[in-house]
Amino acid sequence: MPSTDPATQPARAGIAESTPAAVQVRGLSVRRGGRLVLPGIDLDVRGGVVTGLLGPSGSGKTTLIRAIVGVQVIEGGTVQVLGEPAGSPGLRRRVAYVTQTPSVYGDLTVTENLRYFAGVLGAPPASVERAVEVTGLRQQAKQIAGSLSGGECSRASLAVALLGDPELIVLDEPTVGLDPALRRDLWRTFHDLAARGASLIVSTHVMDEADRCDELVLMREGRVAASAPPAALLEQTRTASIEDAFLALAASPTEAS
Repeated sequence: MPSTDPATQPARAGIAESTPAAVQVRGLSVRRGGRLVLPGIDLDVRGGVVTGLLGPSGSGKTTLIRAIVGVQVIEGGTVQVLGEPAGSPGLRRRVAYVTQTPSVYGDLTVTENLRYFAGVLGAPPASVERAVEVTGLRQQAKQIAGSLSGGECSRASLAVALLGDPELIVLDEPTVGLDPALRRDLWRTFHDLAARGASLIVSTHVMDEADRCDELVLMREGRVAASAPPAALLEQTRTASIEDAFLALAASPTEAS
């Protein structure tokens, strides 16, 4: 019998096309250290799905993410997030950003961390319990964060991000350094959140995670090489894997967004 685990299933066909954009990027250019990192890109990120942002290190993924969450100085263009300019005060509770660095204090328990950040955010006490449940941290709730495994620590950071009940969750390389089982657990959580109505952008350079996404954005040298569901990319390039599709698109003299 085929697996029903959403973390191991192909992207859900048709979802991306039927939902409005959570993020709209137009003519975005970013210069860092004197180098043009993003040379005027366009991109729509659909709402209510898990969008994978794939590309090798140095392709501009983190810079794009920083522009979306409003912490990156841009040279030109616009970024609209949930209908507002990126970084607007009204987005502070609606957008969550999970960086590669753990977002918890190592000398506090998971619950103590969540209660502290809930107080900072002004989130209701019930949000702590809900975040623990959604991220599957019930058994680790009273454990000191500094003693958590890599995957557990990533889920604890995600739990902190969920305290404000965000509509858009942006994760920068959340599965780096995790073993396959822990990566599977995190992706299952991502799909559970999307099923609850959240939109997720998950940055990764691991091509074999592509099939776990509903939609993919492939980046190369600061440009969007393609943006489409995995099945559509495979059909477009007539290849059998996303890695082969990426190589075919990278070899193309023109790039599409």
